[in-house]
Amino acid sequence: MAKPPMTSKTPLLDRVVEPADLRRLDDSQLPQLAAELRQEVIEAVSLTGGHLGAGLGVVELTVALHHVFDTPRDRLIWDVGHQAYPHKVLTGRRDRIRTLRQGGGLSGFTRRSESPYDPFGAAHSSTSISAGLGMAVARDLDGRQNHVICVIGDGSISAGMAYEAMNNAGSMDARLIVILNDNDMSIAPPVGAMSAYLSRLLSSRSYMSMRKAARHLTEMISRRLTEKTELAEEYARGMLTGGTMFEELGFYYVGPLDGHNLEHLLPVLRNVRDSEETGPVLIHVRTQKGKGYPPAEAAPDKYHGVSKFDVVTGAQVKPRQGPPSYTKVFAEALMAEAAADDKIVAITAAMPSGTGLDLFGQRFPKRTFDVGIAEQHAVTFAAGLATEGYKPFCAIYSTFLQRGYDQVVHDVAIQQLPVRFAIDRAGLVGADGATHAGSFDTTYLACLPGFVVMAAADEAELMHMVATAVAIDDRPSSFRYPRGEGVGVELPSRGTPLAIGKGRIIREGTAVAILSFGTRLGESLKAADILATHGLSTTVADARFCKPLDEDLVRRLAQNHEVLITVEEGAVGGFGSHVLQFLATAGLLDHGLKIRPLNLPDIFIDHDAPLKQYDEAALNAPQIVATALAALGRATTQPARA
Repeated sequence: MAKPPMTSKTPLLDRVVEPADLRRLDDSQLPQLAAELRQEVIEAVSLTGGHLGAGLGVVELTVALHHVFDTPRDRLIWDVGHQAYPHKVLTGRRDRIRTLRQGGGLSGFTRRSESPYDPFGAAHSSTSISAGLGMAVARDLDGRQNHVICVIGDGSISAGMAYEAMNNAGSMDARLIVILNDNDMSIAPPVGAMSAYLSRLLSSRSYMSMRKAARHLTEMISRRLTEKTELAEEYARGMLTGGTMFEELGFYYVGPLDGHNLEHLLPVLRNVRDSEETGPVLIHVRTQKGKGYPPAEAAPDKYHGVSKFDVVTGAQVKPRQGPPSYTKVFAEALMAEAAADDKIVAITAAMPSGTGLDLFGQRFPKRTFDVGIAEQHAVTFAAGLATEGYKPFCAIYSTFLQRGYDQVVHDVAIQQLPVRFAIDRAGLVGADGATHAGSFDTTYLACLPGFVVMAAADEAELMHMVATAVAIDDRPSSFRYPRGEGVGVELPSRGTPLAIGKGRIIREGTAVAILSFGTRLGESLKAADILATHGLSTTVADARFCKPLDEDLVRRLAQNHEVLITVEEGAVGGFGSHVLQFLATAGLLDHGLKIRPLNLPDIFIDHDAPLKQYDEAALNAPQIVATALAALGRATTQPARA
């Protein structure tokens, strides 16, 4: 007897392959669709890990936007991108949503090459309004009629770039719709029926038409009267809605709205869509991170980014117990130093838990500063502290520090101020992919005069570099370390300052020298073991410093070995380039030395397991071995990148 067909748990969602299908649904069906979409996201992320809370908070908003606007003709830009999982499900990617952040699968962020529904790739914050304004101006130059909608979170709007974009947009006639997703900050009165009513009223065609007619009338009478009338209206609406700041920047403000109430969202979005007004408009919606999933509602920070978890209990899969993470080792090392030196202060840019400074802040709350998503400010704020005799540690991811590079050059390096940069996420970072890979910091810092640039080979070395940075009080310094757990070396109770610009020999040999900068030291030692089976005696050294370079060590390795291989988890122009520059100017390349620099390839490496990423980069032990053998003529070609 045939089994009866199983009833789908997501009958409406099953009908939506792309937004055009969603637009065929009746408004009354959308709450059910949102509920099914929320469950789909929860189940998918429980299997893959990733960003959960932010996406759950915008489920209704995502449904409403795709229902009201004609995407992808209308451009929908998600700031940061980690809130876009529901968007991916609705835009033809549901069949791949369980490949999120996996090798060969969907990116954890929006990505232009992934879908026409992703008009702008984003993984760092606060870019959406700038990009959207560019798209809106291009539309107007082309004479097209499509809409441009930017969804930006309240955290992202703390960054200066967002205000630069709003200031520019407010001075132009280009029609741009910005949706402020407010899920944390209390920047508006409580949301309720009166607020929803006012938002519908202020965005309605009748109000806008009356407003336009009144403006024309006052212009006929007096320009001064026009200015006074507009000012009075602006402040009156600001009193009612709390949007005066945005009005001052030139935006027409609507809100705040309950971002989970489709009956409130849909009419306002339609009013704004159908308005004939020019210029930018900002719709303020209030949402709850983790909405609809009790564990995430109860702990929004904990469920911002998650590992795999049990859907029923919310319990996240605990990784096997191993060595402590580099991030935790850094935090504990800095706390040990701060306990002995009350001039040490710590600064982060909206990533206290990601950088370990949440731990530091618990112990030293008055000496911990989270400046929000404002890396430029963070760097110059640290520079100001340094001028007054404090010892600031700026803990910022490698790729986030790129956003404050001008300040690193002008406000820190030129003035030779002793700001210490603790650079997390050095090298390749697995599931976060190219957008978060720390590929460039060695290159962009070691070119600056006077900078001390270090890389930790293991967690004990990281502790020593924290202590070294404390001791460097006459110039800027940096030390880099990767994401994830350490290698399991024994840790001292407190780090010991290193001799500036001096590396160390780990293993002595005679034929091949491997000079590692950073945590490829472990792979270098494995390579030496393999080379020994080929009868090749191998020296392994840990450079510790890219700048100042240990020239004595490099000279010794060059003069006493047939092959010198440099290995680093960074882009061309970094450590290997500094070694080559020294060898060339010192004449050490004139007598037959075979030098082979190994660094990250000149490509952006997609998200995958770190081991596979480093295979692709040709920076694991087998590729180091193949490089040495090829240099000695024991292989016909250089090893191909996996």
